[in-house]
Amino acid sequence: MIFNLPPICGLFPLLLYIVLSFRKGMHPLVNVSICAVVGAILVKQPLGGLGAVIYESMGSFLALVGFIIMLGSGLGMVLRKTGVAAAIVNILMRKIGVKTQKRAILATMVSSICLVTLLGTLAGANAVIAPIVIPLVAAVGITPSTLAVIFQGAGQTGLFLSPFSPPMVTLMGITGLSYPRLLLCAGLPVSIVMWIGTYLIANKVQKETEGKEDFGPDVEMPSDNFEVDAITKRATAVFVATMAVMVVYGIITKGGASFVILVMIVAAILTGLAAKMPAGEIFDNIVEGCGKLMWLFFMFLMFNPFLNFVTASGAFDAMLKLMEPLIGSSGKVGFTLLTVLVGIFGINGAAVAQALMIDSLFNGFLPGIGISMELWGMIVLIGHQITSYAYPGVDMIGAMGLAHAKNIKPMLKLSYFAIIPGTVILSCIAALIL
Repeated sequence: MIFNLPPICGLFPLLLYIVLSFRKGMHPLVNVSICAVVGAILVKQPLGGLGAVIYESMGSFLALVGFIIMLGSGLGMVLRKTGVAAAIVNILMRKIGVKTQKRAILATMVSSICLVTLLGTLAGANAVIAPIVIPLVAAVGITPSTLAVIFQGAGQTGLFLSPFSPPMVTLMGITGLSYPRLLLCAGLPVSIVMWIGTYLIANKVQKETEGKEDFGPDVEMPSDNFEVDAITKRATAVFVATMAVMVVYGIITKGGASFVILVMIVAAILTGLAAKMPAGEIFDNIVEGCGKLMWLFFMFLMFNPFLNFVTASGAFDAMLKLMEPLIGSSGKVGFTLLTVLVGIFGINGAAVAQALMIDSLFNGFLPGIGISMELWGMIVLIGHQITSYAYPGVDMIGAMGLAHAKNIKPMLKLSYFAIIPGTVILSCIAALIL
């Protein structure tokens, strides 16, 4: 450490990252870059050698996750350009039916969950859904605030169900668990709690806002004669079949995170070809989609050396010794509650990076307390994903914008009366079982 500072001072870049993440207008990539440089200075890493450090980071797990996220955005662009995404939403909405408000809420929840699961992105999937869903739900009186609650509360759970979503890929890497095991012990239980909470709050918000809010006079009336053309039907069938086959194959062969890259590319190419899209155009669309999240890839590329510098300072070991008496006496339930609350309220940033920070901070306590990887998967999932409900951030505001909602109170009701208490209680119950 520089100036022979005690190892605990190596946590400064991490604390700086948390503070800067709350600063208005601070870009995540800028934040991580600043903290990585500060970390390098603290451990006396020659700044001229940072190029070699970043080169080494290219082969890290974080870089892999960033690349997968980019490819997911590329696949999403192909699905949008071929009309497959819109076809899936229309089919789901009309199969379930929107004749009553309760069925409209359920149909929208299912559509949002399915498309987020397929695309691996909350904002991107809801952006596809919104223009299709709004005319259908407006016809039965659903309000913008209700729709915003559904978009965030139900849609986000799609990220916990997909074997290719950033949270699940990250958690499989952290815990070493297979996708089915992680889904059973973490993704599905958390999703069920959130589905119940979202449905109850959506119905409550609907009653409170009905007659007081609407989507305005410019909303088009839904067409009863919607039909998917033959080419789009074929592309949709090819996409669904490709994903199903590759997911099953990946599970059987334990393909892991690297297999996801192949899935994304194959699904995009076959779907595009089935839609009679020229091969060059398919790749142009993939690159266009990837370009939207290029900054995220670079952020993860910088985050790996950032965490490595903190580790090299000895800060995590020093913190482990300081906190060991307190955490060691708290037991599994106490440790679970503390870690989940610190994750939700104390650590803010890009979700995948947040998950890795939680793991870096608390992983050393797991063997002594007897925390299983199944329980750890749930703790980290809740800790890094439910933060988006603790504060009005990008996900919450984005859902409101897509739903044409202006009142943030219903979103906070969803957060503090359903999602946060529900998932925290779930984690404590899990600590007694897993």
